[in-house]
Amino acid sequence: MKSILIKDTTKSERIQIIKEWVPIDEADECGIDMWKMYDPYVQGEKEISECNAAFNQGFYEVKDLQEAPGCGMGVKNNR
Repeated sequence: MKSILIKDTTKSERIQIIKEWVPIDEADECGIDMWKMYDPYVQGEKEISECNAAFNQGFYEVKDLQEAPGCGMGVKNNR
């Protein structure tokens, strides 16, 4: 398998890589503009892993929300 790093690909190769992942007819089904998400990769500004990390940083898993400390509302004060 050929490397997909920016240093190892041309812009046209990066476009082809994204086309293989995001078929044109399925692009709008998930409600996410995948072309916009991966544009920094296509332009040679960010690696795919960086685009994915930027996208994922806004999401939480259920376990993260359950473990998060509350705001204190509804907790009895033992004075």
